[in-house]
Parts: sequence; structure tokens; C-alpha cells
Amino acid sequence: MLNYNREKPLIAFIVPTGIGASIGGYAGDASLYAKKFAQKFNVIVNPNVVNAACFSGITENMLYVEGWSLNEFVKGKLNLIPSQNNKIGVIFDKGISEKVKNIHINTINAVKTIYGVNITGYEITKEECGVEFYTAASGISTGRVKNNNTLKEAGENLIKQGAQAIAVVCKFEEPPEDNYQDGEGVDIVGGVEAVISHYLTRELKVPCVHAPAFEDVTIKGDLVSPKAAAEYITPTFLPCILLGLSNAPLISYKKVEQYIARKDLKAIIVPYNSLGSSIVADAVENNLIQCRTLPPTHRRRTSAHLLKLPLQNFANVPYREIFSDNIKVYAVKENKSVLNINKNILKLNDIIEVETYNQCFKILEETLYAKK
Repeated sequence: MLNYNREKPLIAFIVPTGIGASIGGYAGDASLYAKKFAQKFNVIVNPNVVNAACFSGITENMLYVEGWSLNEFVKGKLNLIPSQNNKIGVIFDKGISEKVKNIHINTINAVKTIYGVNITGYEITKEECGVEFYTAASGISTGRVKNNNTLKEAGENLIKQGAQAIAVVCKFEEPPEDNYQDGEGVDIVGGVEAVISHYLTRELKVPCVHAPAFEDVTIKGDLVSPKAAAEYITPTFLPCILLGLSNAPLISYKKVEQYIARKDLKAIIVPYNSLGSSIVADAVENNLIQCRTLPPTHRRRTSAHLLKLPLQNFANVPYREIFSDNIKVYAVKENKSVLNINKNILKLNDIIEVETYNQCFKILEETLYAKK
């Protein structure tokens, strides 16, 4: 159950999806770090931070906010409405086989029975979605959906039936062999999942989060990295997004005193060299303060690389606005990614670099509570 306490400072703990973050780039492996911050602060998390297949790192002091909504929130274009026990509708891609769909329906029923999550029903798209995923030249994962309109139509039908949030399950082809199971490299399907979530949230104006469905539901007996283990013990990744969406804040363009607005945000925390994120850019321009985690080593890239990065992670945004609102941005050095875009490349001297999440926690505890 959501426990949003206005007496506590509000911060955002962000790990962008599909960038190979050494912490948070796998299956809920940033959860413990975010949980520490949630002990003292209200914490906005993007789903990638806490999603872990059949597990979730979400806690009652966390606000589960999809990436597009988070971007718009930091820009000051929308507000968040604290909510709980949301009515959730589920979209299934028509391309999913009956066997795999039944596994996911069993999952829905299990989550309803055990956790009491309010799932109103599901809608099957009229056409196959046609999801494609790949790794971009920059090294991050991305992709596209051939038929996104069929997803939008299914979402609209669910909203007409009373859904306040949408869980999306699309058919994915089996990914190629890589080092992901060893806790290395980039989640090759993560980028296009963000594309789907961003698109639907933008179009439907309700929280929407995606989970992939694979035809091969075999659970293999190989040992994998603890960082990725949650995704290798279950054939469905749906539970974590249902648990997150259950108490996710709703979206509003109205200015109401009880709603959460950009003016309430005190700090943003991101991996050290993932500063091309539009969320970071918006925070800097609006004078939000962000802690960035630095990697032990990183390849230096020129700013031209920024132009090659897919839309789900980057946008041209006003850094001056973020800083003008006194929002701090912290870049954490212990968390590296394949982006290799740091404050020196972007020439953003207002970003605060720290060595570890623990150091960032101590700084925020001292500065934000000292003002009270």
C-alpha cells in the first residue's frame, strides 16, 4: 500500500532501460539501493529499477512512474496523483500462443488471489503487434513495433471498461545468445519495452508498463548471475508490473495542491555516464539536483554519439529550467553504462558527481533534512 508522506523530501532514483547499467541493468538488481533511499525519502522510481519478473523491489514509500510520465513530470508538464489499488487492465498481443497466454492468465489470477491486486480484465489485440528489437550502434538496446495502433485500440477499450492503468504483454522472439545471464552487457529487449510503454502512456494518459512473452517457457537449470537470476526462474515477467501498477501514481494536467508537482522534487539520482537521458536534461534545465554514479572506467565518446541514440532514452530538453528550480542532479560513479555520456561531454558543471550510492544517501540526508 502506498505511503506517501509529504513531510518527507521527494527524490527520483532512475536507471534508464536498455543501457547496460552495471547496477539496475538486469532484473531488479537496483532494488536494494532504491530501498535504502526509501527509508528516509519519498522515492520516484522508473519500473526498470524494481521490476524483477515474478518479484518486485517496490516498497510503500516508492512512486512507480513510467519513463514518459517521468520525463513530462520533470519538465513540469504534468502532475502525479498519489493512488492505490488501481484498476488494472491487461493487453495481450494477438500473436501470443494459447499456451503462453494461459500461463499469463494463470499469473493474473495468482496475483489477484495472493496480493489482492485489482485486475479488471484483459483485451487481446485485433492484430499481431510485430515487435522487433536490436542493439543500436551506440550499444544500447532499442526496437520498434510494426502495429502500435492495435495496442492503442486495445488500451482504449480497457479504459472504457474502467481501467486506470495498463499492463502490456507482447510476443517477443527469442533473443540471441549473449552475456546477459552472466550479469554483463545490455538487456537486448529492454529498450523496445520502454518504447512500447512510452508510446501507450503518452497516447492513453494512464500508467502503462510492458512485460515480454516468449514462446519458449522452459526453465533451464543453468546457474546464472544473481543480478539476472529473477528472469531465469519463471516463464512470465508479468507479476512485477502488476504489483508496481497497483499503487502507481495517476497522471493529471491539472494543478491541484494535493497532487505531486515538479516543485516538490528535490533531487535526481542517475548512473554516472547516462546523462544523455531526457530526464536528466530536464532536471538540469529546471535546476533539479542530481547525483550521478561514476563507473570505475568508461570509454570517452564525443557529443556526436548523442545524436545516434534512440528516442526512448534521449530528447532535446531545457537544462536551465531544471537548475532554476533548484533540483539537484547526482551522478553515481559506481554505476556505469554503455552510454558514456558524462557531464564533461555535455558541459554541465552543475551536476554533482559522487562515488557511491551510500555517499549520495548521506549527502541527501544531511542537506535535505538540515533544511527542516
